[in-house]
Amino acid sequence: MVARAGQEIHVDSAGTGGWHVGKPPYEPAIRAAAARGYDLSRLHARQVVPGDFERFDLIVGMDADNLAAMRALRPTGNSTPLRLMLDYADGPTGAPVPDPYHTGDFEEALDLIEAASRGLLAALRAETG
Repeated sequence: MVARAGQEIHVDSAGTGGWHVGKPPYEPAIRAAAARGYDLSRLHARQVVPGDFERFDLIVGMDADNLAAMRALRPTGNSTPLRLMLDYADGPTGAPVPDPYHTGDFEEALDLIEAASRGLLAALRAETG
């Protein structure tokens, strides 16, 4: 979505748990994303690390548990904003993206993530002028 928007934004993905580090995305996620034109096949999981708070200007989590885990990793004195993904979508703030690994509903997760991504891109454009 960032590439299609022609924006120069570095995007990365990481989990708050380390149980999948080094592994590719879940195969049903790869297929669902590919059906929408997203190639996840070259990705491998990594875990959020304290250095991410220096590398990134904004860190976005999918649910409150993600935010809590990231707050625990935040280096003392760091002020990198932490936000929920769906806070960038239309609708109420504070809502989680349901984990499709548990729900099996990859289409719903992608719908929500795409809507929030559009809002996030708009917010970043507004910040940078």
